[in-house]
Amino acid sequence: MPRSKKFRRARLIVLVLVVLLVASVAAGSWYAVDTVRASFPQLSGSVRVAGLSAAVDVKRDAQGIPQIYADTPEDLFKAQGYVQAQDRFWEMDVRRHITAGRLSEMFGSSQVDTDAFIRTMGWRDVAQQEYDTQLSPETKKNLQAYADGVNAWLAQHPGGRSAALEYALLGTVNSGYKPEQWTPVDSVAWLKAMAWNLSGNLQEEIDRSLLSQAFSPDQINQLYPDYPYDRNGTIVQTGTVGTDGSYKPPAAAAANSGSPTQQGAAVTRGLQDISAKMAALPQLLGPQGQGIGSNSWVVSGEHTTTNKPLLANDPHLGPGLPNVWYQMGLHCRTVGTACPYDLSGFTFAGLPGLVIGHNQSITWGFTNLGADVTDLYLEKVAGPDTYLVDGKDVQFQTRKETIKVAGGSDRVITVRTTNNGPLISDQSTEQQKVGTYAPVGNVAPDRGTSGYGVALKWTALDPGRTMDAVFEIDRATDWAGFRSAASHFAVPAQNLIYADTKGNIGYQAPGNIPVRGKGDGTTPAPGWDSAYNWRKTYLDFKTLPWALNPPAGYIVTANQAVVDPSYKPLLTKDWEYGTRAKEITDQINARLGKGGKISPDDMQSMQLDNTSVLAKTLVPLLLKEQISDPYVRQAQDLLKDWNYNQDADSAAAAYYNGVWRQLLVLAFGQKLPASLRAQGDCLLVQQKVDVNQPDGTVGGETKIVTQCGSRKPSQAQPDGGDRWMEVVRQQLGNPTSPWWDYIDSNHLQQHGLDNLLKEAMKDARQDLTAHLGKDISTWSWGRLHPLNLKEQTLGVDTSSIASGVVHRLLNRGPYQMSGGSAAVDATGWTAAAGYDVDWIPSMRMVVDLSDFNASHWINVGGESGHAFHDNYDDQTDLWRQGKLLPWAWSSSAVDQATRNKLTLTP
Repeated sequence: MPRSKKFRRARLIVLVLVVLLVASVAAGSWYAVDTVRASFPQLSGSVRVAGLSAAVDVKRDAQGIPQIYADTPEDLFKAQGYVQAQDRFWEMDVRRHITAGRLSEMFGSSQVDTDAFIRTMGWRDVAQQEYDTQLSPETKKNLQAYADGVNAWLAQHPGGRSAALEYALLGTVNSGYKPEQWTPVDSVAWLKAMAWNLSGNLQEEIDRSLLSQAFSPDQINQLYPDYPYDRNGTIVQTGTVGTDGSYKPPAAAAANSGSPTQQGAAVTRGLQDISAKMAALPQLLGPQGQGIGSNSWVVSGEHTTTNKPLLANDPHLGPGLPNVWYQMGLHCRTVGTACPYDLSGFTFAGLPGLVIGHNQSITWGFTNLGADVTDLYLEKVAGPDTYLVDGKDVQFQTRKETIKVAGGSDRVITVRTTNNGPLISDQSTEQQKVGTYAPVGNVAPDRGTSGYGVALKWTALDPGRTMDAVFEIDRATDWAGFRSAASHFAVPAQNLIYADTKGNIGYQAPGNIPVRGKGDGTTPAPGWDSAYNWRKTYLDFKTLPWALNPPAGYIVTANQAVVDPSYKPLLTKDWEYGTRAKEITDQINARLGKGGKISPDDMQSMQLDNTSVLAKTLVPLLLKEQISDPYVRQAQDLLKDWNYNQDADSAAAAYYNGVWRQLLVLAFGQKLPASLRAQGDCLLVQQKVDVNQPDGTVGGETKIVTQCGSRKPSQAQPDGGDRWMEVVRQQLGNPTSPWWDYIDSNHLQQHGLDNLLKEAMKDARQDLTAHLGKDISTWSWGRLHPLNLKEQTLGVDTSSIASGVVHRLLNRGPYQMSGGSAAVDATGWTAAAGYDVDWIPSMRMVVDLSDFNASHWINVGGESGHAFHDNYDDQTDLWRQGKLLPWAWSSSAVDQATRNKLTLTP
């Protein structure tokens, strides 16, 4: 339910008391209230902004969403910078410290390791190179105008409580901190954070290697099954690259698969540490790697009730407050060559322009392409200054980085870079010794190497033109202009869908995608063999798949395979498995059957589809099992009339997902190495141990032991997502598969699918009783599956600020959620960790090309980054219910929706 004003006032009083306690302020409660409200933005009247050429209007609706009207691009983006700083400057400041590897300057020594890892990759350095050498003069001018707008606001609100409440809180532990001027490179660097979280299969590459310590290549392939092309299809008809290098029509070819490389224990330790460092990075978009989803689809006017295209998009990212997206409109009062911008949609705080939305002629959406744009290379480190390539010593490129630490001494690190990228293993003493005797495949270390280092090759570490692409898409007016803009979209590689007011629909795959020598990128490669190096140039844009007005009359992108394996060269072997895409496609076809049409309401209702597709296969098997225990049979009976919808109030959905979780633990979790399990996750497992025999010899015996994990949940664990549904689907065809062997609660070895399903139902009954109580009439999926929105920016270090008390006051929730992993309504959860929501549709939009004013959108949280502002979380409950807000577009519609108008004057 929406929070009442009385509730918000009570919570504000609590915060007042906390601020008083933390800051040791004795002047009275009025000071704390003033501290909370001091940073709230001015929304009406006028304010002077230096450097404007003319007045700029900022019109905000009831949700605080600004629509900006200006005469020139410079004034428009200067105003955008000013307005975003009003709402989100603290978030912007923390983000730029993350991308620059400077969190320690704000939060102290606890962030040194994170800073060292990001400095080693050099995100900020690459952003600087992009700005200096790659971006167009027009883009640079827009970036500078945006920075000037941010700095105009900052000049009026210098560091301290007038900038944001969080600065007052930070001042209790770092009183000397003052925010610096914003620079254009601060904006460009945020693209590296986007690219990192959407970079494809890096975690899978690590996990396949770690799995090799316990499983054969065939077993690992069973855990990473081939994509089901026949069942779930591809985004576009598969084509080939012709002799002229251009994408050509389809050609049939057979699928293929590779086998992972086996590696020794020392390499395993190094990769574990790399994985831990990745998991420790601030989660601005959500956990890195597989699971990052998104839905988008577009339907041509031939098949819609409006006779014009309809486009829907809902990117799936990690939850948090403030939400990663920021809604706004950017309008030139007179649209033309001199001022070509007239658009509305979603962007990121700190980034000028818009990332997703529509202008006066076209609309577009994004989902993650999932191309394999990262590779890990194991490097033979011959000494402090050299490594081996093709049997010869090669000098590292080295540089020193100084990490300033609030309240502590500076830390100096040395970054060593190979021809395959920076040595990301260098910031760990253990990693420097990795692989002293570890074989990789059939190749063993030679010359007494001091160990394998781990280097990262990643397309985002090469300067690119993505920032150019953002502005070019914003002002594109047709398919040709859109494709031209997409050709500059280097990282992250995305699926772009398109529609225009002339009735066209389209798809384009952009991005810098590597061409490998040997190897397929599924496991770390031997860096000492140059045959495994990437080629000097990426795939030419004209080779990448695209479609315009396909015969089907619609395009669906939901992270499924873009093409089948007959397309060459390789994009990736680690697609998502297409469950959501197939469900969306089936729903579209069902609505179009017998001449039907799709309406805007249909597009919205499809976004809310929470069907568990695998349950249609698994539940009949569960119901066939004869359960003697009435306590368990009572829960089993919940599944008899279940419609497979994962509604928040469904007891059947709660029990099914409980069974699903227990099935994964018994069949797979017990068999994974402890190094791949979640910290504190203890399971009964079989393990061979050396024991003294009666004759005095030492022999191996199999015992059942308790084994506990030591890391955060990884992709290798049975997280219950799309991949694991495909794993189980394939194994269900073999009831005697070794994967169905398990150890029951009595420490006895059991075999077979039937026994495992019974055990999973029993264990789920016990698990849900512990979570929800013994009375199944009170069970519901929403109670078991809550969403907590946590404040993400202050959250990078709460231990030193009121022991996290303030941070908890900034959070919102819990919210009882429908949906689930691999459902279209993708409120994802990690079965290895529990039932809490950790992926969400971070926003939703439905764009109507027949009338942009008939379009709708919604954000999670709200527009404001100020925790006690009315627009901090005012959209959340509407989003939870699946509702959308009207999306005013025309000047008259914007005026009608306007609640506050602020004029920025020179």
